[in-house]
Amino acid sequence: MAHIFSKRDYGMKQERIDLIGIVFLLIAMLTWASSFIALKAVLGVLGPMSAMFGRMAIASLCFVYFIKQFSTFEFTKKDIKYILLLTFFEPCLYFIFEAKALQLTTASQAGMITSMMPLMTAIAASFVLKEYLSKRVVIGSALAVAGAVWLSLGAQSSEHATNPLLGNFLEFCAMICGTWYAISVRYLSQRFSALFLTAIQAFVGTLFFFPLALWESWGVPLNLSWEALGWLCYLGIVVTLGGYGMFNLALSRIEASRASVFVNLIPVFTVLLAYFFLGEVLSQTEMMASFVIFGGIIISQLPRFRVKEKLL
Repeated sequence: MAHIFSKRDYGMKQERIDLIGIVFLLIAMLTWASSFIALKAVLGVLGPMSAMFGRMAIASLCFVYFIKQFSTFEFTKKDIKYILLLTFFEPCLYFIFEAKALQLTTASQAGMITSMMPLMTAIAASFVLKEYLSKRVVIGSALAVAGAVWLSLGAQSSEHATNPLLGNFLEFCAMICGTWYAISVRYLSQRFSALFLTAIQAFVGTLFFFPLALWESWGVPLNLSWEALGWLCYLGIVVTLGGYGMFNLALSRIEASRASVFVNLIPVFTVLLAYFFLGEVLSQTEMMASFVIFGGIIISQLPRFRVKEKLL
């Protein structure tokens, strides 16, 4: 019998909003935003590579208990490829590009480049993971990008840009790494737990940054205070373990194209944390730009309606 369709035979199937996944993303973005305050304290004592090694080493210690459990996992060649991509792009290359970029360009210009990541991830996910790229996600991402650019332009920065062209290029390279990190996690989260994915990032990051930290600190006396050590523990346990854990959990529930839009919340949360903890004034422009970013995120997360076919 032939399949015949008519308008009355179509129903509207609504895609549900994953509130739990959204909560995970909000926690991850808030945690990552707090890392700027922690890094500011640590980088006054340690170099960037040494700080990254300490952060990853502390996070790795939290996963030692689970090594026996991880050894029972079975991996395909495709799994190994994506795990290598995951760790290679982030934390390894991402943090190298990010640290160097911020030494060459202003924070405002780097923020504008960072706001490109959600749209880059959405486009990459549509090709690699075959995720549906809706007009809603594109419009919401574009609105959030505009808000992030506005927020960056409105920020008062006193940093000196020695080579902004190269710095912006390196920041763009960091966003490419972040894009492929999100793609890799989205694929791997269908087979492995967020706990394992976060652990493998910490272990590889520790090995990767160890020789760089040795090279950076060679011949330099170590003057690590208890306060700096406390911030390192915060970066390793709360930011790395908690932040990446929450983000990896969210990507097991939400499409990479939609989850990446939340990255634009990082400058918003950074401004708010600086207001509450550092006493920085929150300008009217920054508040308006923050509302624009929130609006873009809300649009990108609205459920889409799919046509449900019925057979006669």
